[in-house]
Amino acid sequence: MVPVNPFPLASKTSHGYDVDAVDAFLAQARAAYDADSPAAVLTSASVRQVSFPMKRGGYQVAPVDDALERLEIAMAERERERAIEREGWEGFTQRTRETSLEIIARLSRPRRKRFRRVFFLNSGYRVTAVDDLSDIILSYLESGAPLSADQVRNAVFVSQRGGYDEQQVDVVLDAVIEVILASGRR
Repeated sequence: MVPVNPFPLASKTSHGYDVDAVDAFLAQARAAYDADSPAAVLTSASVRQVSFPMKRGGYQVAPVDDALERLEIAMAERERERAIEREGWEGFTQRTRETSLEIIARLSRPRRKRFRRVFFLNSGYRVTAVDDLSDIILSYLESGAPLSADQVRNAVFVSQRGGYDEQQVDVVLDAVIEVILASGRR
């Protein structure tokens, strides 16, 4: 019997995600989710941060990314439920509030000074684009303006010499996504 692929394949001349890498990660994710263990090794953050090598004829990127997004949301909802069980509603909301306040403190810095800059000959994220998204995030955190995890997750920044340190920006954006998902929003 021919195995059925869970995702459509790219053409033999096009690149897609490595089939074996995706299948192995999804098997690990399924086992972690089915184990129903409070000490899960696989978290919503690890789903959000996973990357796969590209191969000719691999899985088409968009369907895999859509499935990963659904998996991340399911894992985040489970993590939220467990955190509330473990910490109680007040403890959970207090921890989420503290994370929000840390993000607000970072993003309330003056524009062009919100993150560490890379050496002027190196490339980092375009400062104005990151600052624009930071303003939107601040509006969400301070006044409840609309913002979804997708908007943050799918943010793309072109590079510029002497731009913001990508790793530092990514850590903050990851925390923003976790706050949004902790609130029960998507």
